[in-house]
Amino acid sequence: MAIAEQNERVAAPQQTQSASWALASLSLATLLSSLGTSVASVGLPSLMQTFGASFQSVQWVVLAYLLAITTLIVSAGRLADMFGRRPLLLGGIALFTLASVLCGMAPTLWLLIAARAMQGLGAALMMALTLAFVAETVTKARTGSAMGLLGAMSAIGTTLGPSLGGLLIAGFGWRAIFLVNVPLGVLTFALAWRALPAHGKTAQANRGEFDAIGTALLALTLAAYALAMTLGRGNFGPLNIGLLAAAGIGVILFARAQTNVKSPLIQLASFRDLELSTSLTTSLIVATVMMATLVVAPFYLSRGLGLDAAMVGLVLSTGPLISTLSALVAGRLADRFGAHRMMVAGLLGLATGTFLLSLAMTKLGIASYVVPITVTCIGYALFQTSNNAAVMAGVDTGERGVVSGLLNLSRSLGLITGASLMGAIFAAASAGGTDQAMLGSAAAARGMQVTFQVATVLALVALGLAVFSWRIGAKRKTGA
Repeated sequence: MAIAEQNERVAAPQQTQSASWALASLSLATLLSSLGTSVASVGLPSLMQTFGASFQSVQWVVLAYLLAITTLIVSAGRLADMFGRRPLLLGGIALFTLASVLCGMAPTLWLLIAARAMQGLGAALMMALTLAFVAETVTKARTGSAMGLLGAMSAIGTTLGPSLGGLLIAGFGWRAIFLVNVPLGVLTFALAWRALPAHGKTAQANRGEFDAIGTALLALTLAAYALAMTLGRGNFGPLNIGLLAAAGIGVILFARAQTNVKSPLIQLASFRDLELSTSLTTSLIVATVMMATLVVAPFYLSRGLGLDAAMVGLVLSTGPLISTLSALVAGRLADRFGAHRMMVAGLLGLATGTFLLSLAMTKLGIASYVVPITVTCIGYALFQTSNNAAVMAGVDTGERGVVSGLLNLSRSLGLITGASLMGAIFAAASAGGTDQAMLGSAAAARGMQVTFQVATVLALVALGLAVFSWRIGAKRKTGA
C-alpha cells in the first residue's frame, strides 16, 4: 500500500506537467488559427501594389481562408470520429505550417490564394479539435480555466494580427506575415506530438459517416456566392447574377441532401425554432458588419489618412483589443441585466459606431477611425457575449453541440459576406471600382463612407431582429 501511494504521489505531478504541456500546444494551435484570420487583412494594399492586381482579386487572400474554414469546420468533428482526434489535429497543424511556407514563397497572387485555402483547411481542423481535446487533457476542475485560456489566446491572435502584420510588412515585406507562422507551427506540432494523449484515437464507427456530398455542395455554394460578390469590379452583370442563382440552387440542393443522409452536416430541424433562427440571422448580420472593418479599413487608413503599414496595423489592432477587454465585462452585464436586454444595448452601440465610421472625416486624422471603432467594438462584444448566452441558455444539454456548431457557422458565413459584399460595395463606391482611383485619399474616404452607411442599415436591421427575439423569449417565459 505504501509503495502504491508513493507511486501515485510521483505520478500526479507528472500528469499535471503533461497536461500543462498539452494545454500549451492547444493554446498555440488556437493562436495560429486566429492569427491567420487577422494578419492577412493588413497586407491587402501591399499585395494589390506588388502583384498589380485589382481589389476584388486580393480580397480572395482573405476569402479563400474563410471559405476553407467554413466548409470544413462543420465536418471536422465527424472526421475526428472516423480517424481519431490526435492524428487529425496533428495533420491540421502540419497542413497549416506547410501552407504558410507556400504562402510566403508564392510567386503569383493565385498561387498565394490557393495556399491560403490550404492554410484555411488546416486552421479549420485546429479550431474544431482544440476545444474537443480539453476534456482529455485537464481535469473537470480545470476545464473552465482551460477554456478561458483558449478563448484568451484566440482574442490575442485576433488582436495581434494587424499590428504584427504591419510591423512585418514595414520591415521585411508582405511574405513575412505568412512565414512568421512557420516556426510557431513547428513548435506547436512538436509540443502536440509529445504531449497530446495518444488514447482515444480509434475511430468511432457508430458516430456516422462523413457527408462528402453535403461538404462539396456547401463549398461550391459558398464559392459561387463569394465569386458573385467579387467579380466585375463592384458592378453587377449577367455573370454575377448567374453565380448568385447558382448559389441559391446550391442552398436548395444542400438542404435536400441534408434530409437524405443519416449523419447530416447541419440539423435542419433546428431552424424551426424561431428564436434560434432569429439569433443566428442576427449573428450573421453582425459578423458581416464587423468584417468590413478588417477588409475596408486598411485602405482608408493607408490611402485616406496616408499611414504607413506599421501604423495601419497598430491602429487596426484597436478594434480587437477593445473587443477583448469589453468581453470581460459583457458577461457580467448579461448576467445582471439579462442577455436579451444587453443584446439590444450592444446593437445600439454597434449602429452608433458604424454611423460614426460612415462620416469618415479624414481631417480628424486617426481619431476619425479610433473613436468610432471603439464604440463599434464595445457594442459588438456586448452583443456577441449576450447573444451566445441567450441562445445556449434556451437549449437542452443534448443539443448544445449542434447549436454551438450553428453559431460558429452563422458567424463564418457573416465573415464571408462581409469580406465579399462589403468589399464589393467599397470597390463600387471608390470611383466606380477603378483600382488606380482607389489608391487616392478622396476615393478611399468616399468608399469608407458608403460602405459604413450600408453597415449602419444592417446594424439597424439586426437591432430590429434582436427586439423581435426578445419578445419571443418573453412570451415563452410568460406562457403566452
